[in-house]
Amino acid sequence: MNKFNTILVTGSTGQLGQSIQSIASDYPEYEFVFASRQHLDLSDEGSIAKFFERKSFDIIINCAAHTAVDKAESEVELANQVNHLAVQQLAAIAKQHQTKLIHISTDYVFSGKQHRPYIETDEVAPNGVYGKTKLQGEQAIQKIIKTNAIIIRTSWVYSEYGNNFVKTILKLGQERDSLNVIYDQVGTPTYARDLAKAIISIIQSQAFGQIDLKTNIFHFSNEGLCSWYDFAKSIFELTNIQCEINPIETRDYPTPATRPHYSVLSKAKIKKMYGLAIPYWKDSMKQCLTALQEKA
Repeated sequence: MNKFNTILVTGSTGQLGQSIQSIASDYPEYEFVFASRQHLDLSDEGSIAKFFERKSFDIIINCAAHTAVDKAESEVELANQVNHLAVQQLAAIAKQHQTKLIHISTDYVFSGKQHRPYIETDEVAPNGVYGKTKLQGEQAIQKIIKTNAIIIRTSWVYSEYGNNFVKTILKLGQERDSLNVIYDQVGTPTYARDLAKAIISIIQSQAFGQIDLKTNIFHFSNEGLCSWYDFAKSIFELTNIQCEINPIETRDYPTPATRPHYSVLSKAKIKKMYGLAIPYWKDSMKQCLTALQEKA
């Protein structure tokens, strides 16, 4: 067990923020501070500076982001502020206070044109504003904090909280007789609760406790892979929803932002470094569906 005990979680009303909150009581050795946009608004430089005026933490977990991928194409300035400039500011604050920083990034930093799982050192080539601003956030951290920061790229996040693919598909499946779902985009769903647990495991690890640990990038998602079509089909099979799903191509469903066609992430590095056991995506999805049924 290392000596860190005060942990700030930004974006506390988002999927990952709420998932960390849901397991925080399992770790009484840590004092968690959950900051929503109301307390710490990453779209406002002044709000960030004011928040940290009289506060310091051992660890910052930055879960906050402008994640509306299509909206980012028209909200360029806002996406840049939240995903890039605010992260740059947080990195400078973390360096000043000698705080460790864990920052959540995305598979959208890649082009999606590869046909094998992406490793951390693969060439980055984002397609749209969301991916570009998230990449700039990563680069800002690497430039400012040479040690004591971790960047975790993840993909296809869903949970019991907020708006996500699982909840949308469940709702549409109950309202309609048939749905069209894209089959030529392949990746791996990530249950936010699994990512939350992985982050706490990393914090508890001996490796994380090292002084001046070199700033590093890791990939995390659940194991396995699927298309959005496969994902939707599994949701209906497990919930016995009688709704026909028709596979369609990306070109049949145009969106303002271009999605990666292939964004499977290799987890070899994070598993080796931190000894993580990562669940298979379908097993985690069953857990989430059970939790949603209990909430209903």
